[in-house]
Amino acid sequence: DINEPTSFNAFGEPTRPRTARHALEGRGGDHREAHNVYALCMARAGYEALRELSPKERPFLFSRSGWAGMHRYGGTWSGDVATGWPGLRASLSLVVGLGLCGVPYSGPDIGGFDGSPSPELYLRWFQLGAYLPLFRTHASLRAGRREPWEFGPEVLEHARVALRERRRLLPYFMTLAHLARRTGAPYVRPLWWGVPEDRALRDCEDAFLLGDSLLVAPVMDPGADRRAVQLPRGRWYDTVTEEAYEGPAQVLVDAPLSRIPVLARAGSVVPVRGEDGGLELEVWAPARGRTGGGLVVPDAGEGWDEPEIERYAARWQGRRVVVTREREDGAGEPSCPVRVRGLG
Repeated sequence: DINEPTSFNAFGEPTRPRTARHALEGRGGDHREAHNVYALCMARAGYEALRELSPKERPFLFSRSGWAGMHRYGGTWSGDVATGWPGLRASLSLVVGLGLCGVPYSGPDIGGFDGSPSPELYLRWFQLGAYLPLFRTHASLRAGRREPWEFGPEVLEHARVALRERRRLLPYFMTLAHLARRTGAPYVRPLWWGVPEDRALRDCEDAFLLGDSLLVAPVMDPGADRRAVQLPRGRWYDTVTEEAYEGPAQVLVDAPLSRIPVLARAGSVVPVRGEDGGLELEVWAPARGRTGGGLVVPDAGEGWDEPEIERYAARWQGRRVVVTREREDGAGEPSCPVRVRGLG
């Protein structure tokens, strides 16, 4: 934290003075050039120290600041994002923009850093954060508490639902983490990710794709209980009601205080946590005459073992959807239970 670095001086530069000298790989230089590299080097030093301290464990590290290449050592967060509805919007822009710049793991201070959010604002921020890579409540000591129970029983009830869904989706987040490391594709993607030529999707800045399978449409305005959602091409299912929508189109979706709209792409295979705590495949039925599929990277646990990518295909066979695991030697049975949704 504060590794820009920051200096809380009564006067003068809010960072190290320009006269501060740096080695810069032996060639020298002043702080104007080293300011952001300083944070990168601090992240690297922290990462390498954790590797040395616990060589059999994967480090978990995130830094407020950094520079190109920081994704090799950890993630980042928003820093002191302002409390307010504009701050909520800025939080999503930050995560999407960093993902496009090669930093896939990031997130905001839920509720904002420096103020006292209303119960509604806090809940909407919490619901958004549940679908972002870094999910935490945090604020200035002067800004008040950020635990969900501080905002009343109704907020606590709805926050519990969002948190449970976050935990249910942890296998999907694990898969996205491995794919980000291998391919550079971020967890959080703009709606135009697969169709950059679509102007309607390029203009949409208040919704995002979580991987290839889910579309998340957070509520960004006070008092809203419905919101317009711009859909990419294809069929999309409301993950709560299982109502189907056809894109490309703009649709109006219910967004009560209890949840934000989340839609699943038809044909998606999403790894989730089952009721028994084990891995389960949640499969959203493809449109008739079409096929679907998805990738799953099971969590190998602590350590550096390289987990195998599992590939699944979904297709209609008569009146039912059949899911198979694709192997080099042919298709086989899935390695975990399968639940098909969107059949109604």
